Order: sequence, then C-alpha cells, then structure tokens
Amino acid sequence: MDALPKALTKMYSIWLSLVYPFASIGRNVSFHFTSKVNRPRASRISLGDSVSLKAHAWLSVATEDPTGEPVIVLEDNCHIGFGSIISAKNRIHLERDVIVAQSVILVDHNHAYEDITVPIINQGISGGGRIRIGQGSWIGHGAAIICPRGQLTIGRNSVVAANSVVMRSVPDYSVVMGDPATIIRQYDPATRKWRLGGREGRAVRNGERLLEPSTIGPADAELVDS
Repeated sequence: MDALPKALTKMYSIWLSLVYPFASIGRNVSFHFTSKVNRPRASRISLGDSVSLKAHAWLSVATEDPTGEPVIVLEDNCHIGFGSIISAKNRIHLERDVIVAQSVILVDHNHAYEDITVPIINQGISGGGRIRIGQGSWIGHGAAIICPRGQLTIGRNSVVAANSVVMRSVPDYSVVMGDPATIIRQYDPATRKWRLGGREGRAVRNGERLLEPSTIGPADAELVDS
C-alpha cells in the first residue's frame, strides 16, 4: 500500500524540480504529492540538497512580485513536517539540518487590522520582519514563530517545544516552551553544562529582543529531562 504514495511523491518531486522556476534547488529534494508551492512565486524560494516537505506542508510566498531575492530559504537537509506552513513576505531562512515538526507555522508578517472601518480581509498584510532559524534546531509540533516586525532569530541547536508561541529571539543552545515562550533550559559554554532557565543579562542582542529566562519547578525539570 505504501508503494503508490511513494511513487506519486517521487514523480511530483521530479516534476516540480524540472518545471517550477525556483531561485535555486538542490539534489534529492522531496515534495510530498499533497504539499503546496505556488508555481508563479517559486522564483522567490531557494532550496538546498535533501530538503523534504511532508504531506500538506505549504511554502507560501506572501508577495506577488516574482523578482528579487528569495524570501524562503531552506538550506541542506531541512525537513518540513505534516501540515506545516512557512509564509514569508520578507525572509524566512532555515539554516541546514533544521527539523520542523507537524502543524507548525512560521510567518514573518501579520494581517493588518488597525482600520476599524474596513474588514480585516480587505486590509492586506503588514510590513513584517525577518526570521532566521539556526543550524540543527528543532521546532516542535504545533509551535508558532511569528515576526510582525524587526528580526527574530532562533539560535543554533535550539528547541522550540510543542505548542509554543515565539515572538522574540532565542539564544543558541536553548530550550523554550510556553505561550509566550520562555527559556526553560540552556547550555552554558563556560561550564559546559546544561542548566535550568537561561543566563541573565541577555535581554538584548544586536538590537534583537531576546526571550527572558523562566523560573521552573522540579516537575518541569523532570519534563525537560525526560
């Protein structure tokens, strides 16, 4: 029973690679046959080697301008899970070896809503910001990473726990959880150990607003260590 879906995915991947006008596309890229990419806007998407989109994943370019630099960049060995959406107006960049689990949303803009005399559906989208997710990071099931303005960076080898909502930057080697997300565990290079919560005094980095460390109890610690 698995043979037909695998064959459809293989044929669909080959077809998209040959026919869609991607800004660039690497080798061994896999698009599940139910995944979605808009053909006229594919010119604003860059994909590295061994990138995969699982069932019902969607790469959404939120601009009708087919010219300019890519607004979605997935480096080598990035994997986008079932039903996940990457919607970019300015730039969403996933460095290599990033895993995005199921039902995740990454969006670098928002719907405009300020004019109360106009239905929100007719107000378009905001100017937005930019998102960069560091190498080797893992974005858990149902997480939302939203950047309506400025720059939002998820640090290298960091974890965004399931169902978390992230709207501020995350340092390298951090585990964040919750709505809004807070740092619950972080690797300390000075001691070469993981510690609960985050390091103090890092609320701002290069103009980015960083997540604050949280205070967590023994039950949370067991959850993190499990």
